[in-house]
Amino acid sequence: MLSGKDRGKTGKVLTALPSEDRVTIEGLNLVRKRVRAKKQGQKGESVLVPRSVLVGRVALICPSCGKASRVGFYVEGGKKVRVCKRCNATV
Repeated sequence: MLSGKDRGKTGKVLTALPSEDRVTIEGLNLVRKRVRAKKQGQKGESVLVPRSVLVGRVALICPSCGKASRVGFYVEGGKKVRVCKRCNATV
């Protein structure tokens, strides 16, 4: 995460919404959601649910250099390849 209350933290992408430019990241941007009781006599509860964030507020962690970096693309052998902009390693 590049900004917000979870700045500097990392997590795995759960869902991507390309039409809305948003992603949901595991364990980040958690909000409390109140859940009603399903059965009589059972209590309602509040659970932590990850909400989506804008794509511009997250960055990819490069596996070779281990830092947050932007991603570039180039064609190698007729195949599109992602490249780390910091160390030029394929991602």
